[in-house]
Amino acid sequence: MPAGGRLIVALDTVDATRARQWADAVAPHAGLLKLGLEFFLANGSVGFRDITGAPIFLDVKLHDIPNTVAGGVRAVLPLRPRMLTIHASGGSAMIQAAHQAAASAGADRPMILAVTVLTSLDEAALHAVGDQARTLTPVQAVDAGADWIVVGRPITGAADPGKAAAEIAAGIR
Repeated sequence: MPAGGRLIVALDTVDATRARQWADAVAPHAGLLKLGLEFFLANGSVGFRDITGAPIFLDVKLHDIPNTVAGGVRAVLPLRPRMLTIHASGGSAMIQAAHQAAASAGADRPMILAVTVLTSLDEAALHAVGDQARTLTPVQAVDAGADWIVVGRPITGAADPGKAAAEIAAGIR
C-alpha cells in the first residue's frame, strides 16, 4: 500500500497546468496520482516529471507483441512510475516480458497491473447508467477488500479538489 493511503486520484486531463494544480491540491491526501494515456501522449515525459507530490500511476495500458511492450516498459522506467498498466489480453508471454522489463529497474521497478476487461457501453446503456457503473462507495470497496480506490471526477470536478480528496481519503484509510 502506498505510504499516502489507498486513494489514487485520476488527473484526467491533457492540460498540464490543470493537472499540476490538481496534483498540488490533492497530493497530501493521495497515495498515488494517476496519469492516463491522453495526458502522457499530449505532454510526454516532461509533463509527467512536472507532476509532483505523490508517486505516479501511469495508466497507458500497453498492448503489443511481447518485445515491443517490454521496450515500452523500459522506455518509461527512467520516469519511475509506481504503477504501470498493460492489457492482459496480450497474453502470458507479453505479461511476462513486461514483468521482466520492469524487474530490470530493481527496487525502483513499477508494479505492473494487467487490465483484463474494459467496459464498453452502447449509446442506450450510456444514457441509462453514464460512462462507468459504480456499485460500491469507496468505503464499501475497501470493506470488500480493495487495496486502492481510483477516483477522478468527484475530486477534480469539485469546487475544492483538495477538500474532496481529504474527505474521501479519511473515509478509506
